[in-house]
Amino acid sequence: MDKKRETDKKSLKMERKLKVLISGTGFAGQGHADAFRAVGAEVVGIVGRTPNVVVDVAKKMEIPYSGTDWQKALEDCKPDIVSIATPGGAHYDTITQAIEFGCHVYSDKPLTVDGKSALELYDLAKSKNVKTAFASSFRYMPCVIHAKRLVESGVIGEPVEAEFISHFNLERDIPFGWSHRKEDGGGRLNNNFTHMMSIATSVIGEKILSIIGEVRDDLGKAPIVEGVHNFKTRREHIPKDLNDPSLKWGESNVEWSYTVMAQLESKMATKPVSVLFKHGGLNPKFHENHIVFYGTKGAIFIEGHYGMGPLHIWDENKTWKELPLPQDIVDDQPKVKGDTERNWQYLAREFVKDIKGEKVDYYQSFKEGSLYQQLIDLIRKNDNWTDVRHLQ
Repeated sequence: MDKKRETDKKSLKMERKLKVLISGTGFAGQGHADAFRAVGAEVVGIVGRTPNVVVDVAKKMEIPYSGTDWQKALEDCKPDIVSIATPGGAHYDTITQAIEFGCHVYSDKPLTVDGKSALELYDLAKSKNVKTAFASSFRYMPCVIHAKRLVESGVIGEPVEAEFISHFNLERDIPFGWSHRKEDGGGRLNNNFTHMMSIATSVIGEKILSIIGEVRDDLGKAPIVEGVHNFKTRREHIPKDLNDPSLKWGESNVEWSYTVMAQLESKMATKPVSVLFKHGGLNPKFHENHIVFYGTKGAIFIEGHYGMGPLHIWDENKTWKELPLPQDIVDDQPKVKGDTERNWQYLAREFVKDIKGEKVDYYQSFKEGSLYQQLIDLIRKNDNWTDVRHLQ
């Protein structure tokens, strides 16, 4: 009877809605709140830096609790899950407090600003036996899932190499903010490469064998503008007169372009798979941004920098043809507009199911979050060059 009561007690506990506390009031914070609500969790509170902003967001989203003190919010709301939706520079203390409080943690990328602090969070989460999710979540794009299925089925033979090419043509005069500062979690490696590597490992294999790369800051400076709150609308705040002598400027200290090469282990291949990641944050594209997986018998080409689609295949017929998405992949996608928002919800769904004890497929955690920060530290050293001037 005692065991049965204990089982019934656990079952009842899992049937109740999991309580979620959100850190961050911008685009990501509101997106995380929507994602968790959509998968059946209860958003009990939201915390931000600016009192009037967090109150307004909480009212708009009908979130019952709002505040600016994270530790107090943990104590007041007693959440099961915390969702971290602030720039990476604000993650370490917030996540540490949440883990110490016993919360499961869902964090946007980057996990922190360097490999050392990210590894500390991963180790702390393991020691406290809490679950974690790392939202480098574009691996859940429908065409990426389709590509994974095709590669696993052997359609392209043994995978041998892949390439990820993206040029964003970002406006150079976007107001100075966290994205320009290494200490705040800025840079294209933190905010683009994390997604790209996640897609690559999802399709090819999760184990990264080796890496080499270089970065470049080809921005220099950006105008300082007050009142920029939502990352998605920052373009609207570009000053009309960039030659105004009263305008102040901030200095960028982080990369806006990168080139990285990696080798991944694949259970479908006898040799390591070579992967090229080429990203120019400020450069215009000429042809479509794309992802390609090459194999010994064929290739898969996905249009769009994050695998938006459509997907094309080169097979035994020696021609490219577009493949429609399988209906089961379409049906399994969350029904929400926006790739970013849909992917957040996909991961939130898996995370909540896992916390409830339901069977789920593998999803990325602080294991990958800490690994990616360590890889980024290595790439940013820019020490992979060989001086060949003496050969000339």
